[in-house]
Amino acid sequence: MKGKTVLVTGAGGFIGGHLVADLRGRGCRAIRAIDLKPLPDWHQRFDDVESVSSDLRERDACERAVDGVDRVVHLASDMGGIGYIESHKTACMMSVLIDAHLLQAASTRSVERFFFASSACVYAADRQGSPDVTALREADAYPAMPEDGYGWQKLYTERLCRHFREDLGLPTRVARFHNIYGPHGAWEGGREKAPAAICRKVALATLGGPDEIEIWGDGTQTRSFTAIDDCIIGIRKLIESDITEPLNVGSSELVTIDELVGIVEEIAGVRLRRRYLPDAPKGVAGRNSDNTRIRDALGWEPTTRLRDGLVETYRWIREQCARRGSTTERVTRP
Repeated sequence: MKGKTVLVTGAGGFIGGHLVADLRGRGCRAIRAIDLKPLPDWHQRFDDVESVSSDLRERDACERAVDGVDRVVHLASDMGGIGYIESHKTACMMSVLIDAHLLQAASTRSVERFFFASSACVYAADRQGSPDVTALREADAYPAMPEDGYGWQKLYTERLCRHFREDLGLPTRVARFHNIYGPHGAWEGGREKAPAAICRKVALATLGGPDEIEIWGDGTQTRSFTAIDDCIIGIRKLIESDITEPLNVGSSELVTIDELVGIVEEIAGVRLRRRYLPDAPKGVAGRNSDNTRIRDALGWEPTTRLRDGLVETYRWIREQCARRGSTTERVTRP
């Protein structure tokens, strides 16, 4: 994206903050960073970047946001971990206002590329009913049976992108992210995802907290988790490509939640008692990324080993916990 003016929505969030940090060193002519959160609450903020707090659910705000930009990287969405998305379905679905208004504004201007961050939550639930899951191919999103609320919002906007491209000539690119993790993201408060939550719980134990860890479900659920650095590379490669159909951007390293806990314990040098909460939200039984298409299309796939990515993530979250001076859980979400 060298020499381009780039709009990043959701720039105050986890992925958005990392993307802006990456773009700053890659010769972008200018970066416009927008998020709903007040500027002091952004995960990362840079003095040399135009940073704006704005509600992109409003059409006028979207029109101002895209004015004069060459590329749009649309990451903004009301979302969080499984506990959040299962209890805030209306809020998640209302993000379609951002999607529709932003696409409409971009289609009336000279936007060269419009990138939309979709999610593995679009995949049909009946293909994710066992921990021993077959890796999900892009075609497995249909017949449609996505995660209720958040998954429907993402799948609907994938179709919007397709029709804005086909009917109005807006060049759109779509990535289906699989469980992105890393430092400088939500790690408490309910919006954090499993890797951050587990890192927090283990870190608190090492700082004098209880020597047990709560695990939502029975620990046998399987997932693949994608390091933020791989996610950023995937965004760059896809937005510069000629690939118009959605692509998985995810690791194919499948682990159980119990194994995820074990990796973090090993990094921290502790072993905790495990207390399982079978009635807590836990999502689908198994989910993994089939990377055949992204390898064929881009000659690349995420390669960061989960343990390697978690070392930096755990270190950062433990620093946050220590800075708070807390030895007890502040939240009960995982």
